[in-house]
Amino acid sequence: MIKTNKLLESYKDSLINKISEINLDVVNDIIMEIKSASDTDRKIYIIGNGGSAATASHMVNDLGAGLRRRSLLNVNIASLSDNVPTITAISNDVGYDDIFNLQLKGIIKTNDILIAISCSGTSRNIIKAVQYSKNRGAKIIGLTGFDGGQLKEMSDISFHVPTSIGQYGIVEDIHMILDHMIYTYIIDENNLN
Repeated sequence: MIKTNKLLESYKDSLINKISEINLDVVNDIIMEIKSASDTDRKIYIIGNGGSAATASHMVNDLGAGLRRRSLLNVNIASLSDNVPTITAISNDVGYDDIFNLQLKGIIKTNDILIAISCSGTSRNIIKAVQYSKNRGAKIIGLTGFDGGQLKEMSDISFHVPTSIGQYGIVEDIHMILDHMIYTYIIDENNLN
C-alpha cells in the first residue's frame, strides 16, 4: 500500500506541476481563434491518434454540440479521427500516413483551422496533414508534449506540455484540461454578460 500511494502521489504531483505551468496567454489565443472561427463561419478540423483521437472527439462534443445547445457559439467543427470506415479504407488502400491528409484534400480552405494533437509531435500522419493544411493557408493549432517534435515548430499557435518522452498520461490529461478550460471560459464569459 505504501508503494502504491507513493506512485500515485508522484503522478498527482506531476499533474499539479504541469497544470501550474499552463500558459494562459496561449489558451487565450486558442479561445480567440475558436470564437473568430465561429463568427466568420470557418471550419475547424481536429486530428489525433489513439488517446489524442479520443481528445479530438471530446473537443468536438464540447466545442460543437455543447456550446451550440447553449446558444453560445456555433462552431463548425469535426474530428477526422471519428470516421472508422474512411480511416480503414485509406489505411488499406493508400497507407496509414495519409488517413488525415486525404480527408482534408480539396476540403480545407484558407483560414480554416486544423487542431493537430500529438504527444510526440512527430506522428507522420499528423505532420503530413499539417503540411498539406499549411500549404492551403489554414491556421494550425498544435497540441504537443515531450519535446514538441515537428508539430510544435509548424504550429501557428503551440500549446506545448513539456515532459519526458513517454509521459503520455500527463500530456493527454493536460490536453483534456485545455479543452475544458476553453469550454468553461466560453460558458462563464457569457454568464457574466
